[in-house]
Amino acid sequence: MISEIYNKKFKDAGFEVSLAMSGKEVLKVLAKDTFDIALVDMVMPGLSGLEVLEELNKGNYNVDNMRIIMCSNLSDKENQDKAMELGADGYIIKTQYSPSELVDEVQKRLKEFAGHKKVWKKAVVADVKKNKNGKKILLVEDEAVFSEMFGKELEGAGYEVTYAHNGALGLKEALVNDFNLIIMDMVMPSMTGQEMLAKLKLDDKTKNIPVIVLSASLNEDEQKEVEKIGISGFYIKTKIVPEELSKKVGELLN
Repeated sequence: MISEIYNKKFKDAGFEVSLAMSGKEVLKVLAKDTFDIALVDMVMPGLSGLEVLEELNKGNYNVDNMRIIMCSNLSDKENQDKAMELGADGYIIKTQYSPSELVDEVQKRLKEFAGHKKVWKKAVVADVKKNKNGKKILLVEDEAVFSEMFGKELEGAGYEVTYAHNGALGLKEALVNDFNLIIMDMVMPSMTGQEMLAKLKLDDKTKNIPVIVLSASLNEDEQKEVEKIGISGFYIKTKIVPEELSKKVGELLN
């Protein structure tokens, strides 16, 4: 019944929809056709959502340009982290969205994904082992989709990436550890990027670390204020693809 409701809502919004009622059926459908996005439950007959991700990581399916969002009632962090480690691009807790709100959320995420190449974890791991360059980057970003996309690309280029999901944690990491570069958002919980940046510039340990700002919400005046504090680059995160950012980082650190 839930699947049929989702099916109708997505079709009404202009999507072409295929339904799969088990983990094995998901793989069967993906073997026959290509999709822009897959919503996969964690608990299914036959194969769980995590087992489906494990199968997709074996490389026998044409899913390189497809985004996968886990859509489940399981809300524990352990399951969410495991799904992201296996290549999921997002995690939605079903009880937090009505069917119409779910459609809106998926449309929003598709816009965020646009232009950003999918990076599977298995490929990144192989690259990191071969290409470690000794440079350490702190990535401060509260939106998992951007943290995942940019972080995995940087890891694939050989950088050691430390993740912080809000400004307060980012500042703590920067003051305790040594980094060659900090990449940060501006609009974050606990402490804004502008507050974090100001504190970094006041501390002798961090004041000379180059900072790249990624933001999707600052207006021109706000951008100028941030640049006055002192940064090495400012990019609209919805308009720069991970490969471009990695190239900019390489130019800055080399």
